[in-house]
Amino acid sequence: MADSKEKLFSDFSPVSTEQWMEKVTADLKGADFEKKLVWRTNEGFKVKPFYRKEDLEGLKTTDSLPGEFPYLRGNKKDNNEWLVRQEIKVDDPAEANAKALDILNKGVDSLAFRVKAKELSAAYIETLLKDICAECVELNFTTCQGHVVELAQTLTAYFQKKGYDLSKLKGSINYDYFNKMLSKGKEKGNMVETAKALIVATEALPGYQVINVNALTLNNAGAYIYQELGYALAWGNEYLAQLTEAGVPAATVAKKMKFNFGISSNYFLEIAKFRAGRMLWADIVNSYLAEGDCKCAAKMKVHAETSSFNLTVFDSYVNLLRTQTEAMSAALAGVDSMTVVPFDKAYEVPNEFSERLARNQQLLLKEESHFDKVIDPAAGSYYIENLTVSIAKQAWDLFLAVESEGGFQAAVKAGKVQEAVNASNKARHEAVAKRKEILLGTNQYPNFTELAGDKRPLEAVCCCGGGHDTCQKDVPSLNFDRAASEFEALRLQTEASGKRPKAFMLTIGNLAMRQARAQFSCNFLACAGYEVVDNLGFATVEEGIEAAMAAKADIVVLCSSDDEYAEYAVPAFKALAGRAMFIVAGAPACMDELKAAGIENFIHVRVNVLETLKEYNAKLLK
Repeated sequence: MADSKEKLFSDFSPVSTEQWMEKVTADLKGADFEKKLVWRTNEGFKVKPFYRKEDLEGLKTTDSLPGEFPYLRGNKKDNNEWLVRQEIKVDDPAEANAKALDILNKGVDSLAFRVKAKELSAAYIETLLKDICAECVELNFTTCQGHVVELAQTLTAYFQKKGYDLSKLKGSINYDYFNKMLSKGKEKGNMVETAKALIVATEALPGYQVINVNALTLNNAGAYIYQELGYALAWGNEYLAQLTEAGVPAATVAKKMKFNFGISSNYFLEIAKFRAGRMLWADIVNSYLAEGDCKCAAKMKVHAETSSFNLTVFDSYVNLLRTQTEAMSAALAGVDSMTVVPFDKAYEVPNEFSERLARNQQLLLKEESHFDKVIDPAAGSYYIENLTVSIAKQAWDLFLAVESEGGFQAAVKAGKVQEAVNASNKARHEAVAKRKEILLGTNQYPNFTELAGDKRPLEAVCCCGGGHDTCQKDVPSLNFDRAASEFEALRLQTEASGKRPKAFMLTIGNLAMRQARAQFSCNFLACAGYEVVDNLGFATVEEGIEAAMAAKADIVVLCSSDDEYAEYAVPAFKALAGRAMFIVAGAPACMDELKAAGIENFIHVRVNVLETLKEYNAKLLK
């Protein structure tokens, strides 16, 4: 077999990078290589169109094995297993218990209970966890931050009462002092006192993490990947610094910490993010460890959750495609546990159907695709290894910048973290408005016939029950407007008006161009919920205008080639005589002449889709 392989490869002479570049340059026919083929990411670094073995030279990412410090290749040595988590909001502990027992039989092995602090008691926990084997499933709890110590004490007492081997229990209590500041603008309690009390209360539970870095919050607010990772490192370092200064051993603090990350749809960069994150965190923790401490304390324990920022109300089943690729990237990157957000979360409380689909998305990756069998399959990939190093550098630079200005707590109290992430949120909304960032089914290729009906976006509610804008804040908070929110508002406005504008495609001239322009225009105008009418073509513009008026069109879109607009546009505009809005699909060289003739509306790839459609709604929905 070896001989045949050698013979096979000996038939092909090696090709150098210089030869590849010569071929690429020739195929570009004078076009600039950097502008045409090199991608500049939102993270600020460049990505080449191809990578080769030589691009791995000097990188340290392949020096260690899985399960070895600095854990870039994962915390596990034998498999790539992760836990499938589902969240349960506990309104009634008996009902929550019944639901938990049901989904444990359907593939879930990590439960996340959101419990009410005012009802917390030993009897409450007894009811909630009845018949659930705590040694067989990871149990995670979230409650009011002022009651986390009480929850920890109650849980420990319950586990001891049941006679569990406490060393086998795994789970978490979601205490995060800074998360409430970022999401609600509220600073409350004493972080060091509460964290120390939690560590003491769960001393008998070595497998429980009780100090959390909820970088998921940044992800859902629209942060770029390097921001989520860089701030997460500073966030975790703040806990390490303050608690070790207060006398808690660094190894103890590190072992009690959990990182909760979001997962965006940037597939390869997300794989790189988790790999880089483990490496950087290991280096940070290692700098705190005392001589003789096991470096296993430097393992970053990661829970990942699919993003809510890119969920959409319209064409909501497309959310399944987004969350599936997100789950794939997190699984391949070796996370410890994962939550896939149900596809309908943006507009309703998830139901049994959507929760089942979300569970099965992970189960398919395990049972059919075997993603749980191979550890760090990205290892050695020229592309992903380079992405890992690039994202690590950007995140580390941000981490150092935060530390140089006083640390994460100081940055949050000054509003600098919120300001930076909110700026990213705004930039991403602008990118969506211009289709530089695509949301399938929302700003590109919408479902032409879909109506929202009773579906409405769910608004975030503050802890006091009011909206974020009406709640008094101690510090600035993050903006959680989803990427699709403005397009959804526009389309809902159209639907609520009771008048659905009809856009008629007047296709004429060059066959290929008129069809391409018509398809572009239909997608463009359907993003506002307009009815679109495509056509095969007309012999004259007069015939097209007559057909449009017979169809009772509110908009007539002239679709042809740039050269032919000089011939067709003005006659069509005059024939329409103001009976409907007239649009030219494209940006022809004769645009100035057409504008001089009174034609105002042009749609093409360079216009701001959202702002253009807002202007059209203002004119058409009077």
